[in-house]
Amino acid sequence: METVVPLFPSYPTFLWITWCKILFIASDQFWKTRYHSFHNDKKMKKNHTNHQIVIVTQEKVNSIHNALNYRSFFNQRFCRMPAIAPLTSPPQTQQQLLAQAQGLAGYSLGELAALAGIPIPRDLKRDKGWIGILLEIWLGASAGSKPEQDFAALGVELKTIPVDSQGRPLETTFVCVAPLTGNSGVTWESSHVRHKLKRVLWVPVEGDRAIPLAERRVGAPLLWSPSEEEDRQLRMDWEELMDLIVLGQVERITARHGEVLQLRPKAANSKALTEAIGARGEPILTLPRGFYLKKNFTAALLARHFLLGHD
Repeated sequence: METVVPLFPSYPTFLWITWCKILFIASDQFWKTRYHSFHNDKKMKKNHTNHQIVIVTQEKVNSIHNALNYRSFFNQRFCRMPAIAPLTSPPQTQQQLLAQAQGLAGYSLGELAALAGIPIPRDLKRDKGWIGILLEIWLGASAGSKPEQDFAALGVELKTIPVDSQGRPLETTFVCVAPLTGNSGVTWESSHVRHKLKRVLWVPVEGDRAIPLAERRVGAPLLWSPSEEEDRQLRMDWEELMDLIVLGQVERITARHGEVLQLRPKAANSKALTEAIGARGEPILTLPRGFYLKKNFTAALLARHFLLGHD
C-alpha cells in the first residue's frame, strides 16, 4: 500500500527550517527579477518617449513583415542609436546611400524636417514634392530638377512611395516626362524610362491622410532593379504607348492603356501645352504627358521584397 507523505508535518524541524529558507531565497530572487524587469520596462518606455531609434537589420525587417503583413515598415523604435545628419555631399557608393536611407527608417517627417532645418507645410496640396525634396536633402541627391537620375554618379533613382497601413501603394509613381516629338530611332534600351528604372531606391512613407504630415513615418528602404519579367512587362507597355504617340494617337491614350506602365497628362494647369503629332501627321498642341508606374506593379515589388525577403 502506497504511503502518502504530508508536505510539512512529518519532516524533522531542521528539514522544515531548511525548506523554509529555500522558499524564502527563491521568493526573494523572484521579486528581484520582477523589480529589475519593471524598471527596464520603464527605461524602454522612456526611450520611446524620447524618440530614440535603432536601425533594424533587413533580416529582422523581413521576419517582422512575414508576421505582420509588413505593417512594420515604420515600427523600428526599439533602443538608442547615434544621431543622424543629412549628407553634405552625394554618397560615394550604393552601400553608403542605402545605409543612410536605412538610418532614416522609423523617423517621422517632422523630426527629419526639424533636424534639417526645413519648414513643414501644413499639407501637400501646394507642396506635392515636399517629401521627395526632404529625402533628397537627407540622402545627398545631386540631380535636382535635371532630367537625370537623382544619384547620377551611382546610376540610382530615388522614388518615395506613399503606402497605407497594409504597406500598399496609395498612388501611381511618376517616372519621367514622355517625349511627344523627335522619337525616330528611339528604342526601349535607349529610352529615358528604362534609364530611370534601371536602379531605384524605393523609400516607403506613411501616406494615410488621417495622419498629420509631420507625424508620418519613413519606412525601410529597398534598393531595386527590374527582374527579367518586370523588364519585359515595362518594355511591352512602353512600346505600345510609344507606337501610339508616333502614330499621332496621343490624345486617344488613356490611363487604362498598359498593364504596369501608363501615360497620363502632367502639367501645372490646362494652359501648359506642348507640341505633339496629330492623327494626320500635323503638329498639334496638347498637354504634356508623363509615364507612371501603376499601383499593381509597385505593390507587387514591395510585397516580394518585404514579405519574401528578395527583390
